[in-house]
Amino acid sequence: MILAEHVSFGYDDTLVLDDVRVSACPGSVVGLVGPNGSGKTTLLRTLNAALTPRTGLVSLDDVPLTSLSERERARRLAVVAQGDSTELPLTVADIVLLGRSPHVAALRRYSPADHRIAADALRRVGALSLARRVFTGLSGGERQRVLIARALAQQADHLLLDEPTNHLDIRFQHEILDLVRTLDVTTVVVLHDLNLAARYCDEVVLLDHGTVRATGTPDEVLRPEILEPVYRIGVRRVFADGDLQLLFRPLGRDDTQYPNWTNGQ
Repeated sequence: MILAEHVSFGYDDTLVLDDVRVSACPGSVVGLVGPNGSGKTTLLRTLNAALTPRTGLVSLDDVPLTSLSERERARRLAVVAQGDSTELPLTVADIVLLGRSPHVAALRRYSPADHRIAADALRRVGALSLARRVFTGLSGGERQRVLIARALAQQADHLLLDEPTNHLDIRFQHEILDLVRTLDVTTVVVLHDLNLAARYCDEVVLLDHGTVRATGTPDEVLRPEILEPVYRIGVRRVFADGDLQLLFRPLGRDDTQYPNWTNGQ
């Protein structure tokens, strides 16, 4: 379980998070959504101790995050952050093997089991064919899949993902998030695409100007009366094969330009 209670954070006189509470139950996928600048990435960074809150507490399974050593945190918590990259001439296989580091004693080599785990992680994200490629020569989407594979190789029971679908085409966006749903881990993921949040998240936390505006299931949170004041865009809900889909339009437009708009929920 990941729990943030009454968390506040700021830079100098600028408050970025204000009394935020987030709870991710074991095995669940919790999506952090909100407009640009709403505090999503900052909150995720407090959840992995990259940032220290001014107030409040972050814990893993009721253990304060600050009481865990860096190595213990790495065994319990895997992170894929924005801009998480390297310019070193490492192969993809080497990058993914770094996920095994928390489980390997100092000055010890990776075992055959470590190599098998890394290869399996690459296979699960559809990137095994990239294993011998140099990481810096990959496209943005390929790099993202490799970084997710590194997190999987870490075999932590908590997973934090900051916009994991960034740079990915539609197919891999859905494949990666579908994979995340099958993992027996507790996951918090930052998403910009509300339709991906609706499809793959068990709960959604809507942030706006550093505060939580709504928390609940996608059906409870992703509603026009909640989203429109935050995003300042018209929202319509439709259902296709039982799945919630959101349609958007600029506010103030004449509804005659959208003849089916008023039939939404």
